[in-house]
Amino acid sequence: MDKKGIIIYKGKYGATQQYATWLAAALNIQAVTAGQETKQQLAAAGYVILGTSIYIGKLQLRKWINNHKDQLAGKKLFLYLVAGTPVSETQKLEGYLTANISDDIRLRCQCFFLPGKLEFGKLSLPDRWLLSIGARLARGRGEHIVTADYNHVRPENLTGIINAVNATNEVPA
Repeated sequence: MDKKGIIIYKGKYGATQQYATWLAAALNIQAVTAGQETKQQLAAAGYVILGTSIYIGKLQLRKWINNHKDQLAGKKLFLYLVAGTPVSETQKLEGYLTANISDDIRLRCQCFFLPGKLEFGKLSLPDRWLLSIGARLARGRGEHIVTADYNHVRPENLTGIINAVNATNEVPA
């Protein structure tokens, strides 16, 4: 019998939620927005998939993870991070992890970096302003931050995490 899990996610503009929806369907488990889960749901879960977007270097789920360390103890943890930072920039992405999640949790998570999307016109005015300023500052450092619309959110990006969860759930014959 498979161990049942739960997906707890928090994002800002829909990509993290889309991934959670696809994962929930593929793994036949529930996806819940962070803060909407019950203690019973967490207690019953054999594993927890944590999904978060990264916004200005901060994981949207960081406070929730910190506040739920006790409930996460002893559970198999998977973490997917959705960012505009290219998946190939692993050092930068790993830096987000170490800056936002304490070692006791981070070292227990199997982590997956997933590409996100940007719909500039759908950003809030403060977010558009921050992205534009950030892009200008990055240019001054010789870096490039994309401000043009893109959408790299695809179901096939979840193959690695689905395989990892399924491998965890396999019961030896």
